[in-house]
Amino acid sequence: MHFPWSLLVSFVGLASLIQAKSSTGNSVLVLLEPSLKKENFSVFFNGLEEKGYGLTFRAPKDVQPAVIEYGQSQFSHVIVFAPETKSFASDITPQSLVTLLSEKTNLLLALSPKQTPLTSLASEFSLILPPPGTPLLSHFPQRDTPATVVPVGVPSNAILTPDLPPVWFSGVPFVLGNNPLLVPILNAPPESFAADSDRDSGCEAIVDASEKGGEGLWAGSQLGLVAGFQTLGGARATWAGGVELFSDDFAKKEISAGIKSGNQQFAADVAAWTFQESLVLRIDSIAHHRVNETSPRETYTTNDHVTFTAHISKYNPQTSTWEPYSGIEDLQLEFTMLDPHIRTALPPVTAEPGKYSVTFRVPDRHGVFKFVIDYKRKGLTHLHSTTIVPVVPPRHNEYPRFLSAAWPYYAGAISTSLGFVVFSALWLAGDHHEPKKAKGAKSE
Repeated sequence: MHFPWSLLVSFVGLASLIQAKSSTGNSVLVLLEPSLKKENFSVFFNGLEEKGYGLTFRAPKDVQPAVIEYGQSQFSHVIVFAPETKSFASDITPQSLVTLLSEKTNLLLALSPKQTPLTSLASEFSLILPPPGTPLLSHFPQRDTPATVVPVGVPSNAILTPDLPPVWFSGVPFVLGNNPLLVPILNAPPESFAADSDRDSGCEAIVDASEKGGEGLWAGSQLGLVAGFQTLGGARATWAGGVELFSDDFAKKEISAGIKSGNQQFAADVAAWTFQESLVLRIDSIAHHRVNETSPRETYTTNDHVTFTAHISKYNPQTSTWEPYSGIEDLQLEFTMLDPHIRTALPPVTAEPGKYSVTFRVPDRHGVFKFVIDYKRKGLTHLHSTTIVPVVPPRHNEYPRFLSAAWPYYAGAISTSLGFVVFSALWLAGDHHEPKKAKGAKSE
């Protein structure tokens, strides 16, 4: 009996697609509130394990396993599903969570309408929450669920799978501040608002919510439900307004007859972005040299023509490899000395994947310059590269023998010299007359 090798190849290919892993590591610590059962989030957690992540569960007040030990993060990612916990272990504080981000550990955090330490931490990420006890409400569309369980349409987003069905949400909304590092992922429906669900009495709830909010009504699509935050160092944190978004109940609940909600895929997409599986870029190398040369110079001369090249790759979670990426159409290069003297497009090179190149003339000013790439787009990894190069004036033997701008001076010097020669020749070669004798003078 011959083994069907084609079936084996297909199985290996399918396994490689399933075993999609993070670009930063696969260890995950899950801080799970005791009131929340692991079995209630089996779809989400099993999906992570099928991708190859190693999950370690711990209660918020437990001290082991430690999140940070000897000043080093012990996990690549941390999930905080403790929306109502008001006291954590000594190693789980707002300061330690910020430290984790500086150590390039990714965070996935869930909030609740109650006041907790996570609520105060959210403000450090430019998330503005409504007063405690005001979850998101919506009476539209008409349905048999409570007003606090809201169906939300999924927008078109590079982070999310296209054409996802609406997702179920229950929790607290927030307003996104002006921080450029924030990445909106899911916003509230236009007809929803934040109010006290215990005193929900139709239109009167809107009036009460407006008075309770202090700064006006918390309502409409300006409210965020899920938002990401990406540090300049590349670490990512995602805030969800409710932990039920990841639950089995919402994953299996139908939006309408025969249409399953998009919660399962939505949660997987959010985790993939948070754990740096998707939209992860890096600069592999940069090079610069004068035109018609191949090696970089320690110094460049003013008005040199220089070629700058960058190689960029994108992480492929299916193969766990970095692949050349030429999909950036708006990349720019700056040649700066305090201020940019040159800002030019850095386009991809045709037929050379991952290569971006541009040629420009060095400005007619000497000093210490920098090649700078500073690419920031919401959802994508920030690309930053700085290379310092001195620019010097030409040496004494590098100037051209004759300068076109100096021809008026050349003509003046030549004409003066010629005039002097002609004058001298005329003076020396002119007629010579003897002096006339005076009258009455005797001749010898």
